[in-house]
Amino acid sequence: MERVPILKLDDVLIVSIQIDLEDQGVLALQEDLAEAVVESAARGVIIDITAVEIVDSFIGRMLSTIASISRVLDAETIVAGMRPAVAITLVELGLSLGGVRTALNLEKGVALLEDRYDAGVAPVPR
Repeated sequence: MERVPILKLDDVLIVSIQIDLEDQGVLALQEDLAEAVVESAARGVIIDITAVEIVDSFIGRMLSTIASISRVLDAETIVAGMRPAVAITLVELGLSLGGVRTALNLEKGVALLEDRYDAGVAPVPR
């Protein structure tokens, strides 16, 4: 099983999903990311899904779960690069990704986190 790399940029972790995620891969990413947030004391997590063309209900729920885990560990999560077809599928499946901020691309996701830090805004309340 191929693991998704987690990159660190200051106090932000960046996950760029470039492979088709199977259920086991999503579960491994969830565990790896939780460990990385704690080890790095990250204040933000950006999950770049630009390369993701299709999501199913499991992957959609897991994105929401990953964001919830990060929030509990005091890091805000932003999902960046969502394609219109993915957004439509998530809505059709009834998955709103509550508590997850979105950005059109990775650059805007980083800027969104920087703006919040510069303004002294705390991560989204738990």
